[in-house]
Amino acid sequence: MSKVEGKKKWILLILLQLVIMIYTLSGVAAKFAAGYEFLSMGFILCYGVEICILGLYAIFWQQIIKRVDLSVAYANRSIAILWSMIWAALIFGEHISVQNIIGVLLVIAGTMIVNKEG
Repeated sequence: MSKVEGKKKWILLILLQLVIMIYTLSGVAAKFAAGYEFLSMGFILCYGVEICILGLYAIFWQQIIKRVDLSVAYANRSIAILWSMIWAALIFGEHISVQNIIGVLLVIAGTMIVNKEG
C-alpha cells in the first residue's frame, strides 16, 4: 500500500468515526426527551432533533459505505459504545465502571484487528 493510499484509509476511518459519533448523538436527544412529559413541547423538540440527527447520519453513512468496505464500516460501528459512554459521562454525569472501560477496550481491540485486516 502506498503512502497516499494509507493516508486516504486513515482519513476515511476518521470520517467513519465522525459519522458514528453523530449517530450516537441521537441517543442523547432521546434521553433528553425522556425527561419531558409525553407530547409536551420539550418532548417533541427533542425527538425532532433526534430525527434530524438520524437523517444526517443516514446521508453520511451512505457516503461512507461507498468508500469503505462494508465489513470494516460495520465493525467500526461497534465503537458507538465508546461514544455513548463518553456522552453519558460528559453530558449526563453517569458513572463509568472499570467493567465498562474493559468492555470498551475489548471492542476497540477487535475493531483495530478488523481495520488492520481490511
